[in-house]
Amino acid sequence: MSTAEMSETQIKVKLPDGSSRSVNSGESSAELAKSISQGLYRNAVGALINGELLDLYTPLKEGDEVKILTAKDPEAIELLRHSTAHVMAQAVQNIFPGAKIAIGPTIDDGFYYDFEIADHTLTPDDLGKIEAEMKKIADANQRLVRYNIPDVDKQLDEFRSQGEKFKVELLTEHRDHNPTLYLMQDKDGKTIWNDLCRGPHLPSTKDIKAFKLLKVSGSYWRGDEKKEHLQRIYATAWWSKQDLEDYLKRLEEAEKRDHRKLSKELDLFSTHDEVGPGLIFWHPNLATVRDCIETYWRAEHRKRGYVFVYTPHIANEQLFAISGHLENYSENMYSPMDIDGQPYRAKPMNCPGHIMIYKSKLHSYRDLPIRMAELGTVYRYERSGVLHGMLRVRGFTQDDSHIFCTPEQLEDEIGGIVDLIESLMTTFGYTYKAYLATKPEKALGSDEEWDFATKALEGAMKKRGMPYEVDAGGGAFYAPKIDVKLFDAIGREWQGPTVQVDLNLPDRFDVCYIGQDGNRHKAIMVHRAVLGSLERFVGGLIEHYAGAFPLWLAPTQVVVMPISDRHADEAKKLVALLADNDIRVQLDERSETVNYRIREAQVQQIPYMVVLGDKEVEAGIVAVRHRRGGSLGTMKPEELLAKLKEEIRTKESI
Repeated sequence: MSTAEMSETQIKVKLPDGSSRSVNSGESSAELAKSISQGLYRNAVGALINGELLDLYTPLKEGDEVKILTAKDPEAIELLRHSTAHVMAQAVQNIFPGAKIAIGPTIDDGFYYDFEIADHTLTPDDLGKIEAEMKKIADANQRLVRYNIPDVDKQLDEFRSQGEKFKVELLTEHRDHNPTLYLMQDKDGKTIWNDLCRGPHLPSTKDIKAFKLLKVSGSYWRGDEKKEHLQRIYATAWWSKQDLEDYLKRLEEAEKRDHRKLSKELDLFSTHDEVGPGLIFWHPNLATVRDCIETYWRAEHRKRGYVFVYTPHIANEQLFAISGHLENYSENMYSPMDIDGQPYRAKPMNCPGHIMIYKSKLHSYRDLPIRMAELGTVYRYERSGVLHGMLRVRGFTQDDSHIFCTPEQLEDEIGGIVDLIESLMTTFGYTYKAYLATKPEKALGSDEEWDFATKALEGAMKKRGMPYEVDAGGGAFYAPKIDVKLFDAIGREWQGPTVQVDLNLPDRFDVCYIGQDGNRHKAIMVHRAVLGSLERFVGGLIEHYAGAFPLWLAPTQVVVMPISDRHADEAKKLVALLADNDIRVQLDERSETVNYRIREAQVQQIPYMVVLGDKEVEAGIVAVRHRRGGSLGTMKPEELLAKLKEEIRTKESI
């Protein structure tokens, strides 16, 4: 068939509204957009073809499902950021001709690119110069053209001659994966710059208008500390300058809330080189917050029929061989220690220990469900480069619980967990979104088991009206799960509760019960963590509250300030009254002015300040201030106590 005949061959593609449209064979999404409307064609930046994000000029095939993307479509932002990353890399090599480029992926809200630049360390001044060069490139309206590499060996020789050793390594690794270059071409079709890349990208740089280089950090090639040290530039890109400004404001607010910064101001936690990275020391202020959370957590679990257990921090590694952790998780486990000639490991998970308690005696169906809970500390190896304050650590305490039940009890047990999630997250002031993560391609267990477990998770959410989305294929290899993402006070997403129906460990450990028929039956095992890691959860809370913990969690709830020495006795009586009623109170009788002491208490985020002077002492009242609301007027000490108790009881998030 001739080229002319091929171009006249008609194929049908499906549009998002379910309608079909005929186009010539080999035509692209750009031509499809033009056939729909000139406006769509002018604004088109890419396409979703059969659910895959692709370039606008990707040829279409018979039966393709096509969605033309414009800047209004959320999927299109990745095209913008990926393309802006190439513009940044081109700009860096224009300014530093000897720079070698590594990788430049998109990430949440932006992208980064890694470079090796001999004899030069990037500075904030360099970022300004790179931004100016990027603007020139974007304004030149360069085209981004996908180029299939016809001769890999020839291309490797070209990269070697340019000294692009990272490109050489990547292309060698992917030589059999239909590798492509993306060419940056000027208006005359001349190639200005290229990079080894899978894409996809914008058609040209004309839509790249709002970007910002944020910071420079160190990195290693492929994250390996033994390989080349690189310089990483983090950046962001948005469709409009207003969107960029809004993002930078959110970023500024996030920086103010950084839990590491607030920790220094409020004396919350520390890490120490003498001990090792990723190991958290909770100072008295934050230990008080943790104690309040744990007390609340235990009370809520007692109401729901959980029993509390404690398990050892180490175990013979044979336990982890049975559980499968040694086989599937060893890179995250610490090296064995020799005890009496036997290899022991620090535990990375609490579940094998809970199974040991369950198996210590034979259970009847009448004993089930058994809801076992532990605030259990575990140890996992994380690369030093990813450690981040309390949010990514090596030793942490999980609010780990495991439920052993019969198949008939499963959906109700999951429902109880869903109720608990709603109660706890609402108390802490989070909104959230739930996902049902289903069977991945590689999974243990039969389709029937997976179907049963998935339906139980889904049924529990539906019954309680919990909104959710399906994360197809997102389950663990051993279990479907509910994943909950939390949204904090400034709209950021945090990893939240998770619920898993385990199809693996009950088989590995022969977790059984005696049924009504007198026979042994496999127990169902549910893993769940509502707070997750206490370190990460509390680190997130610090940022969620911007350090201003609500009264029930505040390390110091009230500070009492006598104006002068003659008011000290009444102040001490008030302190005693509050302390006797479990209010965390401090007496500040320093000689500084009251205004100075009030400002200092506000900086320390103490919720209430109580002042006593001549008028208050004579009338038997106290003057009360709130850290945010200012003066609340005067009241009797008993009224203040009642107000504090009620606010603590209701756990108001203010």
